[in-house]
Amino acid sequence: MTSTRPYLIRALYDWIVDNQCTPHLLVEVKDEHTRVPRQFVDKGVIVLNVSPTAVKHLLLGNERISFSARFGGTPHDIDVPVAAVQAIYARENGQGIFLGDGADEATPTAAPVDGEVVTPARPGGKPPHLTVVK
Repeated sequence: MTSTRPYLIRALYDWIVDNQCTPHLLVEVKDEHTRVPRQFVDKGVIVLNVSPTAVKHLLLGNERISFSARFGGTPHDIDVPVAAVQAIYARENGQGIFLGDGADEATPTAAPVDGEVVTPARPGGKPPHLTVVK
């Protein structure tokens, strides 16, 4: 399965904009694959305003996010790996989603073992509980 990260980012972006709020991305800057103005990086992260009025040519792709924006009045081309996005949220109220450190592997799914479905344990030890409603 492909990563859910880019789909979540696009969905939250649309939701934030539809609610007349300002979408921000919290991006971890680890290496040269993250092209941002380095003078605005603080403690290894940068917050990017990606509202339609703040950026041009926004592309929320499956592998990379790119756009043009001004920082301190100077235009910059921004290009970051989707895996580097740690969060997307609305500036006005902080609502959004924390995506984590970018190690976005497919979530383990239930697999049949001897005809029985075994659900892998989640962090915290308890398996998910589902109830069939008829």
